[in-house]
Amino acid sequence: MLSRIAESLFWIGRYVERADGTARILDVHLQLLLEDPWIDEDTACRSLLSVMGSEVDPAQALTRADVLGLLAVDRAHPASIAYSLGAARENARRAREVVSTELWEVLNTTRARMPRKVAPEKVHEFFGWVRERSALAVGIVESATSRDEAYAFFTLGRSLERADMTARLLATRSLTEASGPSWTTILRSVGAYEAYLRTYRGVPSAKNAAEFLLLDRLFPRSILFAVSRAEQCLRDIEPRSDRAGIGDHALRQLGQIRSELEYRPIADILDDLQRHMDAVQSATSATSEAVRQRYFPTNAAPSWVAEKT
Repeated sequence: MLSRIAESLFWIGRYVERADGTARILDVHLQLLLEDPWIDEDTACRSLLSVMGSEVDPAQALTRADVLGLLAVDRAHPASIAYSLGAARENARRAREVVSTELWEVLNTTRARMPRKVAPEKVHEFFGWVRERSALAVGIVESATSRDEAYAFFTLGRSLERADMTARLLATRSLTEASGPSWTTILRSVGAYEAYLRTYRGVPSAKNAAEFLLLDRLFPRSILFAVSRAEQCLRDIEPRSDRAGIGDHALRQLGQIRSELEYRPIADILDDLQRHMDAVQSATSATSEAVRQRYFPTNAAPSWVAEKT
């Protein structure tokens, strides 16, 4: 497969998943700010922006509207939903010869209908729309794409981004432990509440909810599931031929973070949840860079920081 096409498919997967994950995180935390008058809005907004990789002027007082404008509809901000959907559409245009007509139409229409401003009473509806459009794009790939290299690169990008976004969601919980969202709210935000109840058959506790989102091998939004799927994609793209050790740097990064989570007691992870979630984000970033260098080394990697022109 051409390096250009592989790169575009990888980033379509990442950007679609990033838009979905950002919508879920913002929906939870902006609703919390609306409902709880005792939360310090400026501190909560800064914590959320920090977790999402965005920095703002320390002297500026932040509000819920500022966060919504920056992370939802700002088309120039690399961590925003609007930017991610636009970038997914642009990468689909670059790989138009392998992207199906249905996927192209979904991404093109979504980008065209992306609003420039969201009314306060329409915020929840907007996030639901983003989730639905992301699910539609992924559903088209899952139902109508041959399980070849194109599918593997798309799914690899999705899986890395999903692990990263779940880690960010859990990190926001650790930053706002006292006044932040409940574990029930977090589970609902990723569509995990019913699956959790079927698994644990009880009211969510910190230990069980964190264990489910971190380590469950069957739930597709858990970090362990996403990392394991990314590992499988790398093996499908280039089956191992070495007899000793792991020569692929990307595969080694994923294996290390998976082992770190899988074999460490959940109580230890909860004691320092922020550090472990930072480690997951660092591992997904390092894996993405290793994939870029190995399979499409000619271009600079898209990132969460502003691009230079």
